Amino acid sequence: MLQPQEVSSMAESRKLAAILAADVVGFSRLAGADEDRTLARLRALRSDLIDPTISVHNGRVVKRTGDGLLVEFRSVVEAVRCAIEVQNGMVERNAGVPPERRIEFRVGIHLGDVVEESDGDLMGDGVNIAARLEGIALPGAICLSEDAYRQVRSKLDVTIRDLGETKLKNIAEPLRIYSLQVGIAAQAKPVAQAAAPGQPAVPLALPDKPSIAVLPFQNMSDDSTQDHFADGIVEDIITALARLRWLFVIARNSSFTYKDKAVDVKQVGRELGVRYVLEGSVRKSGNRMRITGQLVDTATGAHLWADRFDGAVEDIFELQDQVTARVLGAIAPKLQQAESERASRKAPQNLDAWESFVRAMSLYSLHSNSSTSEAIGMLDRAIALDPSYAQAHGLRAVCFAWRVIQGWENRDTAFAEAAESIRRAFASDAHEPWAFIAQGFIAASKRQDSEIVSAYSQAVEASPNFAYAHGLLGAAHALGGRPDQAIDCIDRAVRLSPRDIFGDEYHLFYAFAHFQAGRYAEAAASAERAIQQRPEHPVLYIMGAAANALAGEIGKSRELIGQLSKLVPNISAADIEKTFPYCRPEDRSRLAAGLRAGGLSA
Repeated sequence: MLQPQEVSSMAESRKLAAILAADVVGFSRLAGADEDRTLARLRALRSDLIDPTISVHNGRVVKRTGDGLLVEFRSVVEAVRCAIEVQNGMVERNAGVPPERRIEFRVGIHLGDVVEESDGDLMGDGVNIAARLEGIALPGAICLSEDAYRQVRSKLDVTIRDLGETKLKNIAEPLRIYSLQVGIAAQAKPVAQAAAPGQPAVPLALPDKPSIAVLPFQNMSDDSTQDHFADGIVEDIITALARLRWLFVIARNSSFTYKDKAVDVKQVGRELGVRYVLEGSVRKSGNRMRITGQLVDTATGAHLWADRFDGAVEDIFELQDQVTARVLGAIAPKLQQAESERASRKAPQNLDAWESFVRAMSLYSLHSNSSTSEAIGMLDRAIALDPSYAQAHGLRAVCFAWRVIQGWENRDTAFAEAAESIRRAFASDAHEPWAFIAQGFIAASKRQDSEIVSAYSQAVEASPNFAYAHGLLGAAHALGGRPDQAIDCIDRAVRLSPRDIFGDEYHLFYAFAHFQAGRYAEAAASAERAIQQRPEHPVLYIMGAAANALAGEIGKSRELIGQLSKLVPNISAADIEKTFPYCRPEDRSRLAAGLRAGGLSA
């Protein structure tokens, strides 16, 4: 078990972090019975399961012990998702292994204050509590502190047990603890069926871009007439997905060969040559209809997304359209996220154009100096492989415009690069949404309210289910002084893609709107939620510090200003008032006043 450590006097910096502590249950007993085999299995687990999963979820291994490790994550959500994947993976690997020889992990996760040493080591209460939580976790379980649980409670689809207030060893105050038991469902795997006549006996090769099959939705109602509605939903979703040129979609005739059959999605993946499967069901009760859907990775059987949709049956076609739009808006970014995680496991020189693009999009979403610079390099690679790649040109323009807004590039040179990329994007596709977004960024740098709104509106028209475009349109309304319209647009973005990689930006956009409307406590809360997801994004600290100060939370404001000053040395309230994208001078003046109240230099 990892041992808690005391804070060193040589500590370099203090920060808020999501900490995961894990160790092997009964490691001494396993090693005593067969040390060589136990160590070999543990090394294999690290290389094949644990380390790749940590990397996919942007974790940093702080230290390892013989049987345990301590990992830092940028968010609790990523920490919990990582832990769930590892624990599910262990259920599969332990299948058929005698109980006395199984390697099982226990995990503790806490969100708390830590001290980072100059060598990258972490110490302090945040580490101590995570280690103590790991110590009380059951085999195969994950123990969460209340602080960690609050960050993920609305995002979990597994069973949580409230263990109540618990006294942890060497921790002064009792803590409320939650236990998350995962992996149970993974123990029962469906039996693969023999290939149907006419179906290929060997797996089909995957296309060179993301691929998906939409299986017939199951009618769970007693009313057989609902079969037509269920089939109509699937046909509409297939048609809508087929419009996404970056996606390979299996035709209806092939998908519907699985109608009324119990299927194994892994087998479907092999037989149709697709990476992902969308499946679902329809249930009618009275005049209400419930539609469920879930997106599955056929390689692993992992569920990437699931949701349900309820509506009245008075206008069945309107309900069908609504469900189609919401499914498409949710799974398109989820597919891109999954592809980005897959691409992150490859060396850059082995990436194709699509993989280079999705890795660049993930890097851009981090909004840091280094990540956006690296994203441009990834996009240059994608364009070298495919010179007419409109999305890559559009996102390249966005990256350059963003870097100008942040002060990381020469304005004239970078905007010229952005303009040329916009031109090339529209030359390949006159309706490329990323190119419209880049135009909006350029207009935002000049505070041209109507031009900003026009550009983002065109992005929404070009891709009505592009959640990020809706969110940016909300930001434009907030920065232009229309907070109510802003909230409506941001709500639309969040509803379309509740787990979007740009989720931190949606919190920021809410902060823009609430601040503009004078709702400072709400603005501060939104900014602080975004900071937990993107701690290197300076604008989040600007909004959080100003809003907290104007809400009377001077201590919080000063703390955020201290963190802002580390990210952007020599920053001043006057500079922010001069450059911030609020279009109305009175909003910029109010923002600067809040920052000065929190202690930022004038």
